[in-house]
Amino acid sequence: QAGAPADATPPPTVEKLEIFPSQSVIEGTGSTQRFISIAHYSDGTTRDVTNLSAFMSNNDTSAAVDKDGVVTAGARGEAFIMARFETKTEGRQVLVLPKDLKYKAPEVTGNYIDQLVGKKLNQLRILPSGLCTDEEFLRRVTIDITGQLPSEEEYHQFVTDPAPDKRKELIDRLLERKEFSEIWAMKFAQLLMIKSTNQVSYKSAFLYNQWLTDKFAKNVPIDEMVRELFGATGGTFSNPATNYYQIETDTLKRAENAAQVFMGIRTQCAQCHNHPLDRWTMNDYYGFAAFFCQTATKSSEDYRERIIYDRRTGEVKHKVTGQNMAPKFLGGEIPDVKGKDRRVVMAEWLTSPDNPYFSTSIANRVWAHFMGTGIVEPVDDIRVSNPPTNPELFQTLGNKLAEYKFDFRQLVRDICNSEAYQRSVTPNESNASDTRNYAYATVRRIPAEMLLDCVSQITNTKEKFRGLPLGARAVQIADGRTSTYFLDTFGRAPRDTVCDCEASTDPSLSQALHLLNGSATSGKIQQGKVVDELLADDATNEQVLERLYLRSFSRYPTDEERQELIAAVAAAPNPKQGLEDVFWAILNSREFVFNH
Repeated sequence: QAGAPADATPPPTVEKLEIFPSQSVIEGTGSTQRFISIAHYSDGTTRDVTNLSAFMSNNDTSAAVDKDGVVTAGARGEAFIMARFETKTEGRQVLVLPKDLKYKAPEVTGNYIDQLVGKKLNQLRILPSGLCTDEEFLRRVTIDITGQLPSEEEYHQFVTDPAPDKRKELIDRLLERKEFSEIWAMKFAQLLMIKSTNQVSYKSAFLYNQWLTDKFAKNVPIDEMVRELFGATGGTFSNPATNYYQIETDTLKRAENAAQVFMGIRTQCAQCHNHPLDRWTMNDYYGFAAFFCQTATKSSEDYRERIIYDRRTGEVKHKVTGQNMAPKFLGGEIPDVKGKDRRVVMAEWLTSPDNPYFSTSIANRVWAHFMGTGIVEPVDDIRVSNPPTNPELFQTLGNKLAEYKFDFRQLVRDICNSEAYQRSVTPNESNASDTRNYAYATVRRIPAEMLLDCVSQITNTKEKFRGLPLGARAVQIADGRTSTYFLDTFGRAPRDTVCDCEASTDPSLSQALHLLNGSATSGKIQQGKVVDELLADDATNEQVLERLYLRSFSRYPTDEERQELIAAVAAAPNPKQGLEDVFWAILNSREFVFNH
């Protein structure tokens, strides 16, 4: 009747949503806990919006939540309760325990990682498993840090060393080896999709991979590496970092990839609508993309090379409003970019303390490599509705990485020296059902490239890959298009997207069949002649068996294994054939294919 006049001034907007309590422990099935949500507005006011919020639980079995924010305890476990109001989503952790559970908290020892892991285990009333044996630790840490198996000499040196800090010293020695930097260069080459295509020449891909490998070999801090990558200009041959813009030429995809690789944030949902389960809006999406819209390419004298430069013109339009979007940091401010290379401005913010996502995302990737699963999993899907299992540890690892000036060798040293990393893979009665809180070590299939290198190592054989000398390791492959049947079968990343999920370690029937029947086992055993060499040293069948076990498992065979296998060798037409059969069986065993 009044004509519905507009407000005299724009109404205040919601700047933040909070949920209380910040964490809840509920004991006893059927017990309840009510959560409330408070909206903070731009004019400084707050409002209880519990009755206007949408509540969700990521684990209804343990903690179901109703529309009023009341959580009801179910089965023992943990859940994350989320509340959404306007475009804001927040969440809180809920732990559900049996009533009157008998539990005596153990003394928490170890470094800061163990203190935080132990704190969460105590909240859950879970007892951790004990530490692994020296043999188990030697094999586990050598594979994780170098992608190779410990030699017989390394085995004897380590197990006979009486020093109480020999595990720490082993970690330090392994971190100095070049294989460590090669593994991480390979992992980031996967994320950066380094491979030749119709648009990217082999030479460009090779030089790009060499640039990346060189950075890791020289221990260049990862924040410095990222700034050089995003601010790169010039030829894809003369300045290989420019290939980031040659491999992906679409402005929106460049921005999406940058967010996913270096902040663990998947912004794709916000391209067409505000993210339903995270904070990101269409304004955030197109504002961040605006940092990449002025990057252009042109031809060079060599038809295989492209020139990347900043043209200082061009804008990104909002898909709905059609308006030009000013460059805006994700979750941050609109910076002054007048007369500046927008990519450089973005990279400075990305790697700065003002960005809460970079250090925690990189630290989470490092943690996942050594522990088998990220604190946020998947590691490149960090969002409100996919929370860290241990928020305090997640943030602390990010803080430590920044404190170490992004030298993640230091972070690796902390992780590998922790009791959490050195635990046995055998669960106990208390923790058998827990898979999220690092109460025991995770059994992990060795990644494809590292597994092929391990097979070649213990069989004394060499592989030939395009552009690399005979005997090069699979982790050194520069071009993502270069592969083998073994690598494809065991889950090598095709490097088609930046998703961490491309590299798979899931076991499959084809993998088992390839080890049983393919050239990766019997062919390499015949080619490497390891058994021949061992027998040539006048070794007995039992001594050869022991050395095969040391090469493969970093342990001696048990009495039962020794008796059965020696009997099998004796039943063969000749000792050589019998021992080669044993070697073949070792390569086909789960104990060999998995890190544990």
